[in-house]
Formats: sequence, structure tokens, C-alpha cells
Amino acid sequence: MSRPTIFERLARSRALRPIAGIFRTLDGIVFGARERTPGAPHLLDHIEIKRYMTTVILALLPTTVAAVVFYGTHALAMIVVSYLAGAVVEVSFALIRKKDIEEGFLVTGLIFPLVLPPTTPLWVVAVGIVFGVFFGKEVFGGTGRNIFNPALVGRLFVTIAFPGMMSTLWQVPFTDVIASATPLNLFKAGEALPPIRDLLLGLAPGSMGETFRVGIIAGGLLLMATRVANWRVPVTFLATVALGSLAANAFAPALVAPPLVQLATGGLLFGSLFMATDPVTSPLTRTGKYIFGFGCGAVTLLIRTLSGYVEGVMFSIVFMNAFVPLIDHLVLGVRYRRVKP
Repeated sequence: MSRPTIFERLARSRALRPIAGIFRTLDGIVFGARERTPGAPHLLDHIEIKRYMTTVILALLPTTVAAVVFYGTHALAMIVVSYLAGAVVEVSFALIRKKDIEEGFLVTGLIFPLVLPPTTPLWVVAVGIVFGVFFGKEVFGGTGRNIFNPALVGRLFVTIAFPGMMSTLWQVPFTDVIASATPLNLFKAGEALPPIRDLLLGLAPGSMGETFRVGIIAGGLLLMATRVANWRVPVTFLATVALGSLAANAFAPALVAPPLVQLATGGLLFGSLFMATDPVTSPLTRTGKYIFGFGCGAVTLLIRTLSGYVEGVMFSIVFMNAFVPLIDHLVLGVRYRRVKP
């Protein structure tokens, strides 16, 4: 039997028993899982929470580094505040429930600031992540029980609570210039759009993590190659928006942007690759993943085209999150019909 680690010894200390979960979590992060199963009757799976967390953070690195390079130290401060404020809620619930801290927050705490405008005040970042973690996850019982993506819950809250900050204060990368419109705003206003090259390289205004789309694509491919993200959701999501806009643009070119513009603007790539693929809030069944991706794409296109909002990705994912249990139930009901006695 291997000797206990420093964190295991601290967790066993009677004086530190109320915060033992913190030390067990640190032990798992630093030293990895100590339990192993050689085979039957257990099933082996390629997804393990620490592997999932590590892979997603690696996939987010290109767009995270780009955000700090494009927008400076304030972008880095937003990420730090998100982690600190969200950790307060996460640790508090872990201690109240006398459970280990769930590592999934390391992903939520990074994704949340990346979907915010780079000019967002730090106090708004703190309020948003606290609301998202509390109402998007903890009230449901924690990781694995939530039906909505916590980062999106926080983002939608600050969008509704502080609409001016979330829709009109867009910093132009590498400058201190504040723009009042993103490329999607420009299209709706009938104005000229930046070149596709600028949209891909992050040279147009937008949320911190949505602008460097080359990095987003690279990270998304990593998630799919490692099977941390199932390709069916993002591919169906993007294909639905592309094909739907292709058909609609032929009849109403002034109302519906063409496919390339749809794919290269807003948070479509980031949302489809990093948020719609969340294994907790997306369907378990393969058929359900296609249905979920189609629904996200259709709702996104409808909101972008017919509503007063220029972007619909966040709303569409949260809207479809609510239908995930029903989708899986119906798919399983059709796939595995009851045998009549």
C-alpha cells in the first residue's frame, strides 16, 4: 500500500475535518486518482472528470491567451475574478454538503469571462459567476444534476440585468477604442462587414473568447479528436445554421446573412464547440445529440433573423438544455420499446 500524500494526511486530521473536502480535491488534482479497477464487473470509459477538465482547459488555451493579448490586463483580471468569486460559492456548498469540491468549476470559471465583453467591470463578472454557479448548478444539487450550463445562466443574467454594458461597449482589439457595434450589429444595420480574415483572426469587436476563431476551431477539433466532445452536436448545430441561412438568404438577403457570415460572426463557433457539447447538459443518446444540435441551430437562426437580438446562440443552448431530459426519454422510448406481456 502506498504512503498517504500530504493532502490525505491533512484531510484525516481531526482539526481540519470541516474542510477535508478541499484537501481531497487538491490531492486528486495534484496526484490523480488513487483508485483503480482492473476489469469486470466494472466498465472502462475514456471520460474521467479530471481528464475532461484538463482537456477542455487545454482546448481553451488558444482563445484565452488571445483574449489577454488582444485586450490586456483587464481580460486577465476578469478571469481571476471569475475563478475567485465562483470558488466562494463552490467551496461553500462543498463544505455545507460535506463533499469534495467538484473540479468542473475550473472549466465554468474560465468559460464565463470568455463569453463577456472585454470591457465588463470586474464587479459584474463577480455577480454573474456567483449567480450562474448558484442558480445554474448548486440549486440543482451540483455537477451532474444541473440541466442548464452554469456559465450561460450567468451570462444571460448579466445580459438582462445590465443590457447596456453587455451590448454597446465593445473594445476593438489592440486598441482602447470602444465600438458600439459587433459584426452582427453591422449586418442588421446594412453596413459593411469586416473581411472574413479579420473575423477569423479576432480583429473585430466581440466577446473576449469569441473573436479569435482560428483558436476556437483548433480547440474544438482537439475536443472532438480526444472524444471529450461528441462531434454530433457541433456539426449538426453548425450545419443547421449554414444550410438554413443558405436557403433563407436566397429569398431575403437583406434579412438573413449568408452562411459564411453566420459561421464567422458572433459566438456561434465558441458556443457550438465549447458550450453545447457540455456532457452534463446535452443528450446522452446519439440520436438525441442530432436533435439537440438541430434545435440549437434552428433557434439560433430564428433569433438572429426575427428577434430584436442580433445574437441567439446563448438563448438557443439554454432553451434546448431544458428539453434534454425529454429528448433522451423519447429517443430511448422509441429505441427500446416495452415488450407486451
